[in-house]
Amino acid sequence: MLPLLPSTRRVLGLAVFFALAMSLPMPLGAQEAAPGQVTFCSYNLKNWLSLEESGGQRAYHKPETERERVVQTLVAIHPDILGVCEIGTADDLAELQQRLEKAGLELPYTELAHGGDETRRLALLSRLPIKARNSQTALTYQMGAQTLPMQRGILDVTISLTPTFDLHLLGVHLKSMRPIPDADQALMRRNEARLLRLHLDALFAKEPAACVLAYGDFNAQRNDPALVEVMGGLRTADTAMADLLLRDPHGEVWTHFWDEADVYSRLDYCLTSRLLRPFIDTRSSGIHAEPDFHKASDHRPLVIKINLDPSTQRRR
Repeated sequence: MLPLLPSTRRVLGLAVFFALAMSLPMPLGAQEAAPGQVTFCSYNLKNWLSLEESGGQRAYHKPETERERVVQTLVAIHPDILGVCEIGTADDLAELQQRLEKAGLELPYTELAHGGDETRRLALLSRLPIKARNSQTALTYQMGAQTLPMQRGILDVTISLTPTFDLHLLGVHLKSMRPIPDADQALMRRNEARLLRLHLDALFAKEPAACVLAYGDFNAQRNDPALVEVMGGLRTADTAMADLLLRDPHGEVWTHFWDEADVYSRLDYCLTSRLLRPFIDTRSSGIHAEPDFHKASDHRPLVIKINLDPSTQRRR
């Protein structure tokens, strides 16, 4: 058999490359929202912090390569509204905002919230102005004789998507599932979930027709009592929150990889109120998937496409 000429090998190589590329699913959210749509993204950034070591405390500083990859991922998703977990100070939030702007994603309006843990905060960045702010930073609960703070609080903002469509966004990062010496982290998480549920109840009491999206790292499996508490299964349909069962292009639902234990889990959720659900384009919403997602964070981003007119809804 005659050897292939170099030019022929190049052509065949390109043909194989494009054939493979066409067979792979596109990362979800890799395009801007369609006309009449708003893109929301929820993402645990994994320690976007700049802390120096002192007093024997561990220092955290997210590596530059990870920061760059986070920005690349978010530019690919191109959200109009971005809710994040595990960001540090106002300076850290400003740095993320500036990096995104430099990469072509302008999100000029921000909210920063925290609870008892002021190291890891919650933040929201938006292309649209924030109409109202009601973040909770001083919530507490009782465990026996102890009064404990909700560690990350509740980020609460309202954004007008249209003059007649207000979206209430509640961001949380509930207590970790990882074992803690002399502490019942499951009970702590359940108490934090109850505080979020009480906050939801107060919101619905004030505005029964509210369109609410509760999102973030719940550190809970789907049947965990903490998640059941937030969803409010025994409540009326008007105040219960429904789970958007998001999937990646392969049909998988996991959002977090714990490398030390080699465990894939679904820990991140987006929950919607009854009146918001018809606006969600479930066909276009899902989990943003990249083969090397871990180079940015140990979590994968959740992407929600919100139609401004529910009559344009396309369901899976």
